[in-house]
Amino acid sequence: MNHAAQLDTSAAPAPNKADIDEAPLGRTLVAVGFLVLTLSYMINAMDRQVLPPLLPNIREEYGFSLEQGGLLATNFTLGMALAGLPAGYLLDRFRRKTVLLVSIVIYSLGTMATPLASGFADMTAYRVLSGFGEGMQSAAIFAAVGAYFARRRGLAFGIIGAGYSLGVFISPLIGVRLMNTHGSWHSPFYLFGAAGLVIAAIAVFAVKTGLTERSVEQVVSSRTYEYMPESPYNRNTIALAVHSIVSGVAIYGFIGLYPTFLITSLHFTPAQAALAMSFLGFGGMLAIFGGWLGDRVNQRNLLILSLLACSVISVCIYQLHGGVGWQCLLAFLMGVFGLGFLYPNTNSAIQRAVRPEQIGRASGLFVTSYYGTAAFSGLIFATLVENFGWRQAGLLQVTLLPLAGVLAMTFVRTSRFNNAVR
Repeated sequence: MNHAAQLDTSAAPAPNKADIDEAPLGRTLVAVGFLVLTLSYMINAMDRQVLPPLLPNIREEYGFSLEQGGLLATNFTLGMALAGLPAGYLLDRFRRKTVLLVSIVIYSLGTMATPLASGFADMTAYRVLSGFGEGMQSAAIFAAVGAYFARRRGLAFGIIGAGYSLGVFISPLIGVRLMNTHGSWHSPFYLFGAAGLVIAAIAVFAVKTGLTERSVEQVVSSRTYEYMPESPYNRNTIALAVHSIVSGVAIYGFIGLYPTFLITSLHFTPAQAALAMSFLGFGGMLAIFGGWLGDRVNQRNLLILSLLACSVISVCIYQLHGGVGWQCLLAFLMGVFGLGFLYPNTNSAIQRAVRPEQIGRASGLFVTSYYGTAAFSGLIFATLVENFGWRQAGLLQVTLLPLAGVLAMTFVRTSRFNNAVR
């Protein structure tokens, strides 16, 4: 479906909007601010994905079971889910930039605290704390970018998603290299946490409120939205939320234990597993194309095709196995469709399913639904592996589960999106 030429609006996030510069930002300031936001989301991804390739060493040091390791690999998403709806509430009432800066500090401190854990309980707490900050940041970034780049929301989300995928790409390589160099898995957590604090300090000056706080007073639009549901929790958003839950469980279950699968089942070295994991992030960089495409075609159909593609790729990964080159190719394709197509288009679609002033709540709903059950996806996957083996576990969670998302997407009506051609 072609994107209608209109400007979207966001809820007024700051009660003291008089302090916000009403003058339009120049292209340079917008570009610099957008770059810093993208870099901050890249560090977000590095913090999230540093643990999976190091998990075998962490399990050995602490004596964690596979189920405990699987939970640690994905339980940060519980914090993200807990942050989603509260962040949506805050974003509709306070400055997005403030929420953004606080969130970066929270997840950076949580990441730096992880190596200080004495056991499973406090490591879990640090991971959930980190996820809480990451969830706040996700909601803040996508609410701000979704409002400012309303005409090209999908493309803008795709660029942010490419930054995230770049973080997924380099995090395993840097993490394993640092672990091998220093003989400890601790140093990557300290490095990535410190990088987050640095980017937060840069964002104070480089990210202007004119970029993050676009509100109804700053956007003139003659478009009306009477054809859309009044509630942000409508047929479209509920169907997209169900799809988000399914996608989160399938994709994060895969990401969280993919390196462990390669090492324990296919007998890859940690460096080979990290290389394959990096190709997942490399594929996710096509989020720029995926987001651009989502602005120009029917997003419901694009999401359905992406889910089906993930199912097919999963069959190849867990049933056909193959060597390092084969797994790198398949990981790349999973990154293309799982990170590059599903993530930015689900995120932008759920914002298009609500009226412009409800963007903050839509962003929070996406974070909660996508990451809520994903927190337990690693545990679920590990339990399936223990009971049925890798082949059957992959079939159940990463191959068949996305088909439930396809079913949910059949209830979506893009004719009631806020970018529908009327």
